[in-house]
Amino acid sequence: VQLVESGGGLVEVGGSLRLSCATSSSVSAMGWFRQVPGKEREFVAAIGRSGTGAYYLDSVKGRFTISRDVNTVYLQMNSLKPEDTAVYYCSATRMFRPYGSRQARDFDYWGQGTQVTVSS
Repeated sequence: VQLVESGGGLVEVGGSLRLSCATSSSVSAMGWFRQVPGKEREFVAAIGRSGTGAYYLDSVKGRFTISRDVNTVYLQMNSLKPEDTAVYYCSATRMFRPYGSRQARDFDYWGQGTQVTVSS
């Protein structure tokens, strides 16, 4: 399973970015994680196969929206803050995962990562 990400970049505080991640394989849940140097990869959002059942990291609720179109997942990020700066990774699994699964080990496939930098 290959995951190809796009859409990262540099944005000012309060700005918006949209990340995309596409796969040609059939997968079940898809999600986004982020990581800064020296810290563990952090769950951001995930969504089920049908594009329903989205759930989020508390600190991004109301600002980020995950959506899905078959095998492409999007992360719309609004009202960005400096603390959102990280490398963002797309993730996917072919296995059943309970709603709310947010550990990196719950996802089996990963994209290459895309840098998001929010300048203050």
